[in-house]
Amino acid sequence: MKLLFKLQRLKLLWTLKLSNRTFHGHPRLLSSDVYSQYESIRQGKQEIPKYFNFASDVLDKWSEIEKAGKRPSNPAFWWINGKGEEVKWSFEELGFLSRKVANVLTKECGLKKGDRLILILPRIPEWWLVKVACMRAGIVIIPGTSQLSAKDILYRLQASKATCIITTDKLAPAVDSVVSQCQFLKTKLMVSKGSREGWLNFTELHGDKADLFPDHSCIKTRIQDPMIIFFTSGTTGSPKMTQHSQGSLGFRPLLSERYWLDLTPSGMIWNTADTGWILTSIASFFDPWVFGSCIFIHNLPQTDSAVILNTLCRFPVDALVGAPTLFRMLVQNDLSKYKFMNLKCCMSGGEPLNPEVMEKWKSQTGLDIHEVYGQTEVGIICSVFKGMKIKPGSMGKAAPLYDVQIIDKNANILPPGQQGEIAVRSKPIRPLGFFSEYLDNPKKTAESERGDFYVTGDKATMDEEGYFQFIGRDDDIIISSGYRIGPFEVESALIEHPAVVETAVVSSPDPLRGEVVKAFVVLSPTFLSTDPTSLIRDLQDHVKKTTAPYKYPRKVEFVKELPKTVTGKIKRNELRDKEWGRGRN
Repeated sequence: MKLLFKLQRLKLLWTLKLSNRTFHGHPRLLSSDVYSQYESIRQGKQEIPKYFNFASDVLDKWSEIEKAGKRPSNPAFWWINGKGEEVKWSFEELGFLSRKVANVLTKECGLKKGDRLILILPRIPEWWLVKVACMRAGIVIIPGTSQLSAKDILYRLQASKATCIITTDKLAPAVDSVVSQCQFLKTKLMVSKGSREGWLNFTELHGDKADLFPDHSCIKTRIQDPMIIFFTSGTTGSPKMTQHSQGSLGFRPLLSERYWLDLTPSGMIWNTADTGWILTSIASFFDPWVFGSCIFIHNLPQTDSAVILNTLCRFPVDALVGAPTLFRMLVQNDLSKYKFMNLKCCMSGGEPLNPEVMEKWKSQTGLDIHEVYGQTEVGIICSVFKGMKIKPGSMGKAAPLYDVQIIDKNANILPPGQQGEIAVRSKPIRPLGFFSEYLDNPKKTAESERGDFYVTGDKATMDEEGYFQFIGRDDDIIISSGYRIGPFEVESALIEHPAVVETAVVSSPDPLRGEVVKAFVVLSPTFLSTDPTSLIRDLQDHVKKTTAPYKYPRKVEFVKELPKTVTGKIKRNELRDKEWGRGRN
């Protein structure tokens, strides 16, 4: 077999140097493409398969189509870092490299089917390789944001009983500081050109010691077998382990219609979300590759609107996905100075987008922003589909896979226009895209259902045409720049500071981020005379060091006491409503 690529060392990591490829339209969407092959199941003529593995049943199928010359000559993966370094992979090359990584994980590290691996990497190619390799080996992936603190990492290692962790040299010291408390952790891999005692070097194992032509047989997995675990923030207690199966994330986009992502094998999508969030798994992995599209990634260590706009002008990105914060930042620029190369569709999710931002973006670019709505537990359940009428402030209609309703506290469906809780019918048949369970937390799993519905915890209304209008959280979760932040986590960090006697954390409106974390703090008598400005800065720095930096309170207010119920429970709703100017409940 002719070797289609050659390895080239890079200053930072490693890459593959490929011949220049041009993006072009394909004369027709092949009837033999991977998505089309499942048409009979979508029509109900065939049953959902008992066994399924995304690596072998989607990615390897595209590789076969590619080798047969029945797919546009576009890369499957295109990565840049803004410093001149670039990676382009075809599906065949993705398969080749991911088999090498699968061998590293199973042979060098001794991992087997069902083992859990925590993956904390920024937007670098290794994140995608490890993820595909884990699927080939049946290893359960646990993604995490690179902003996790040592305390966050400790909790995830202990709760998940993960036997392996892969991260960078930047986070390796944090892992080492807690590893003595993690009895199940056996293997640590570091993506770095350097070395560290007690760590295997992923780059060396993958690049130098793996077989030139890897022989790895993909594990046979059932469609309900666990594939990914996400840690999701809650209003009380620590983050929950939300488990998804091969079917709920991998097979779901094959079963669903092109309800939010209308791509073809000649298309390219760029999603700017963090690798720790489910949106990256959906928009930068499963859904685009089901259609044979190219996933474009910019390393983006920091969100810079000028870098993003210039990138859209230089690269043929068809679809852009980002949190509302992204678009709020972009419209602050003079967009008339930029001519996008190929942008046709823009999507926003994670929190509601201001109608004025949508109007400003439309007036200056000619493009609409399509809102999507979903959760870690259920993926995307509502969206503004292509060709739909856009209603400012609406997150669109229910996705075809789901029966989405507005219900009351007794699980009764409410009529159009009446405020209630967003819920998805889960009985008698649980939708394929649903999470399996909150691992080791049957109580929380049971509490997520009411009657025949899974309840999201979000309030909304639905109009006569089936459009949903988001109102707010039914609990205390704070969604800032697309990040879900549980107040308990921030309060736990604050209370460790000697100046804090008591605290309550709520959301507060913000023109850029939608909402931010605000902390109401009752001070210890010994700190009452401390300069407020310096103390606030000290408290913020303390939270940044104790938990993930994005969770720190951007607003802090010192109070003499916190409002409480007769049982002593803090009235967070009262504080939050005051912040948002809605009055008291």
